[in-house]
Parts: sequence; structure tokens; C-alpha cells
Amino acid sequence: MAKKTWDTLIRNALVFDGTGTRPLNLDIAIKDGRIAARGSKLPATQATRVIEGEGKWLMPGLLDIHTHLDLEVDLEPGLPEVVRHGTTTVLVGNCSLGTCFGRQQSGEQNPIVDCFTRVENIPKSVLRQCVDAVSWDNTGDYLDHFENIPLGPNVGAFIPHSMLRVEAMGLRDSVSRAPSEAELVRMEQLLQAGMEQGYLGMSTDGLPFHYLASEPFTAKRIPTQFASFSEMKRLLKVVRKYGRVWQTTPIIENRAKAFLYFLLSSGRLFGKTLKTSALSALEFVLMPGAHKGFLGFAALVNSRLFKGNLHFQALGTNFRIWSDGIVSPLYEELESTCELIAREYDDVEGRMALLNNPDFVRRFRADWHHGRRGRNLAHLKAKLGIPDNVVVRDLRLMIFDGAPVADWDGESLQAVYDRLERFQFGAVGAARSDAEREAFEKFPRPIRDDADFMLHMMRTYDKSFRFWIDVGNVGNRGTLDILMYKHAMPGFNDSGAHITNMAFFDANLMSLKLAQAKSLETVSAMVKRLTREPAEFFGLDVGTLEIGAQADIVLLDPEVLKTWDSNDNRVFEYRELFQHKQMFNRSEGVVTAVLINGEPAWQDGEATEALGSQRLGRALRAGASEVADARAA
Repeated sequence: MAKKTWDTLIRNALVFDGTGTRPLNLDIAIKDGRIAARGSKLPATQATRVIEGEGKWLMPGLLDIHTHLDLEVDLEPGLPEVVRHGTTTVLVGNCSLGTCFGRQQSGEQNPIVDCFTRVENIPKSVLRQCVDAVSWDNTGDYLDHFENIPLGPNVGAFIPHSMLRVEAMGLRDSVSRAPSEAELVRMEQLLQAGMEQGYLGMSTDGLPFHYLASEPFTAKRIPTQFASFSEMKRLLKVVRKYGRVWQTTPIIENRAKAFLYFLLSSGRLFGKTLKTSALSALEFVLMPGAHKGFLGFAALVNSRLFKGNLHFQALGTNFRIWSDGIVSPLYEELESTCELIAREYDDVEGRMALLNNPDFVRRFRADWHHGRRGRNLAHLKAKLGIPDNVVVRDLRLMIFDGAPVADWDGESLQAVYDRLERFQFGAVGAARSDAEREAFEKFPRPIRDDADFMLHMMRTYDKSFRFWIDVGNVGNRGTLDILMYKHAMPGFNDSGAHITNMAFFDANLMSLKLAQAKSLETVSAMVKRLTREPAEFFGLDVGTLEIGAQADIVLLDPEVLKTWDSNDNRVFEYRELFQHKQMFNRSEGVVTAVLINGEPAWQDGEATEALGSQRLGRALRAGASEVADARAA
């Protein structure tokens, strides 16, 4: 038998190559994990494996540029929940959090658990499993260890600033005092070593509701938020020198300060442009015009005046967040509910003590109504779309999904509240079932308002009632426009975080679906935005179908994509890996095949034997040429 020229041939697919040009019907040949040939009617007899692509779209593997999968990858290296949606490259170490320095444990302090628990709303029991899987204690060994596990997607990593501060100062001191000069120098040295090793840059965080999770620090924010502007400028000088990326979230409680920090991207002000990837461009329900302000500011920073390179990450679907009772990232922003969430996951007694404390009840009611009633500045600001916070407290927008009374599922909390009011005013028939009547009898009489309603729900059911809220991109009315905006960057997916609150593993597919509804030209542009553009921005050698490129490829069925909707395919089920329930999304039939490094990883609706048993992806390292330039400088 004659020796085969190629390992794999994919035939007759409509190919979107990531350049943004019009798609073409082509065959793609693969040899030794690389793209070996592209053309029409390539001979199938020369391939060991033939994959039929008739009627399918073929494109480079998709990039998920904002994940927290650094927690999961060492427990399940294949990351099948990622690959099933066509993602072949993930970026970790975001939001100043990560595991690249190892466990960093000292005495009672467990920084990975303490930092991730509330910021990413992951139970401590799950995080302890992640910590137990850590076998390295430095950034070099972290990247190297990916060579020794059966990695599915490629992984690129940031140096996370909170963990960098912990490494130089210890957790307690990193949130209690300013660093000494020696500690700042140590941070610079560690960061420079990371840049030399190929890290993508540094990540920081400024969101005001990101708190530590263990005593005595539950009232303290994560370490990155204790850094001065001088410290940030000094560390980012290292990132700037190597041409890498600053990933960050805005200081939303102080807009002027946030804009000042974003100006760190400016080459005009700081000598060399700093690539900056920030959260986030969303059409928030309470701040419908905020994304225009962010994107307009990015346009200004990126203009000739400032010579910046600032892009706001955008989510490709509606921003739907679930809450277990009041426990969700959404309610960390209110001081009273933040207190509740700070209680240990199983501390029902502690939450009940707060909920029955008159002082807490007074503060909760004030928080719940802030900006929503009365003649005051806070209410005026909310009416103008510039509220003091973005916490949704409108029962009309809160939809039961896991209700204590089965009748309530799929209804708004407002609908239940309205029936309760009628019931308490004597309309006994307002209760639609015995179960609802029994539930209504337990409410205090009279129910004064929606704050009383929520207090009773929490006292009675604690975390055992669930509801969701679309806090942004409602109905995806303007999502495509944001995704396609020049200074936005699709990919704010948060995959691997908030395991009971959200599931955006498939957001890139929703981006493609929104583009499909407009035109094939828009799909081609979107493919570029999800592959080649972010790869070039972050300095990664993936995201293309050029000859010689790593063969990371996705095949999807456009007819299934057309009728599929992420909102109809989210599930909440027990996951043996975590020994805990987790939210998943499903895109059955949309992605028909995924190849990573030329090897099929997903096919015919399931993971292949290779996924999770052999190393497919690799640790991605930012460019060697940048290191040479930085050394020369």
C-alpha cells in the first residue's frame, strides 16, 4: 500500500479562514498536526482519514479569551465542556486570580480558596479539590506542567496581580499595608520572569464587590485592589516593555479614577502603547447607555491623541445570572446582602441570625430601596441611567427557576407577589394550588413591600429557591452591534467560574448565530473576531488556517445553528468531578467536529477517546521576538 500524504482530509466544507474574506468551498489537508494543503478536490486517496464537510462551515478553532478554567484544567484536563462548543484555546489567570504561583498556602491562609470563593462564586469544597491538584510552586513549572497532562484546548496564561502580591507579601500583608520597596522589586522580578517565560501579560481587578472569603478578611477586597496607582504604573511598565497585555476590570465606583487608570494604555503619555483588554461592553438593563460611554472612551484612548490600544471585552449573548436565594455575584454589591454572602456556604444559622436582626433588616430595606423610590439624588441618577449600583431589585425582572412551589417556576417574582397581595386582602382564590396557599399563609401580614417579600423568602427558604435575571444584553437587541464595534473584543465568557450562577461556554456560538441572521459576510467578519484578531492581540500562534499553522479546526452545522438558542439549552445538574451541582449549556448538533493539533477531539456529538487521554493542546507562550526586543531595550 502506498504511503499516505496526509493524516486527515476534510472535504467540501464552506471555509471561513479567519481573515474576514468571503468563505470558499475548499478541502483542508492535515499532516503531523499542521495545515498541509488547501484547495478544491484534493485527492481523498492520499489521506488516512477523511472527514466529510458537505453542508458544514469550517473555521479555525475559537478562542475563549476570558475564563477561570485554571481551576478545572488539572482536575479534567480535556475540558470537554469547553471543546463541545468549538473552543480550542482558552486564556486563564484573569481578574488578578490564578494558580501559576502554586498553592501559596501559609498557616490558615489559603489564597486560592480565599480569593476565588466569592469573586467567582465557587464553593470552598470545590476549590480545595483544585488546590490539592497543584504540584508546582513557580510560574515556570506551571507552564511546563501542561506538557505532562492530557490537555484538551491550548492554554495561555496571565500573571494574576492578586497572587503576585501574595507571593511577594503574603495574603495578610497584601490587604493590610503598602508594599515595601524590596517587595515592589520582588514583584517586578517575578513579573519580568513571567514575561520571559511567555505569559500573556498581567491581570488586575477593580470591581468593588470582589471580597475575600475567610476570616478575618471577609470585609476585605482581594489584594489587587489595595495597589496604588504608582504600583500599577510600575508593574505595567514591565508588561509594556515586553509588548504584552494588561487585562483588567474597571473601578466602577469611581468613574474618574477608572478613566485615569485606563489612560495607562496611552503610548503618548507613557512612551509605548500598552495593549489593554478590559471588562466589559454590555448593554446593562439599569445602565443602557454605559457601553456607549466605555466604547467611546476606548475610541478616544486609541486615537492619535493618546495612541492607546484599549478594547472592551463583549459577551455574545444575554447576560443571564442565576441566584441561589440571595447568593450570587450580583448581590455582593449591596452592603447588607454582601454580609449574608460572606457567611460560610453551609452556615444557615449565621444567615438566619442576620435576617432576624432588626439592625440588619433596616439596612437591607435601605439597600433594597436605594435609588428606587423617593425624591432624592439616588433615584434621579437611576432614572437617568447612571445608578449608584447595577443591582437589579425589580421583581418583574426576576424569574423563578428552581422555586420552592412548583407553580412558580417560569414566573416572575412580581407575579407571585401580586397574587400574595390579593390573597392577603381576602381573595382566597388568588392562590392557584394547595401548595401556593400553604406558602402564602406563612408570609407576614400585611406584606408591606417587595423588601418584605425577599426577607421572608430568604428566612423561609435560605438558598433553596433559584431565580434568574437578565442584567444585560436583554433580548440581544444590540448585542451584534457591540460585538462588531471596532474597539470591542468578543469573548467575555467567564467559562469555568460562577458554577451555579451562569454558563457562557457557548457564547461564541451565539455570536456566530447573531452574525448568521444578518449575512454570510457578517459571519466571516465574526469568525475573524473570534479567531485571528484575538490571537494577534494576545500574541498567540493560533487562530488561522494558513499552511503550516497548527490544525485547530471547528466544523459546525449552520442549519442547526439557525434554530438553536442558548437560553433554551441551559441545565443545572450534579457534576461528579466537583461533587457539586453546576450550570451547563448545551449546543447539541451545532458543532459536528473539533480537531486540536490535527487530532479529532469532538465528533458525532461526543468527546473522542483522545480527549482527556492524550495531550492535544499546549501551553501557549507569547512571542520570542518580543523577549528579544525587551532585552535589547
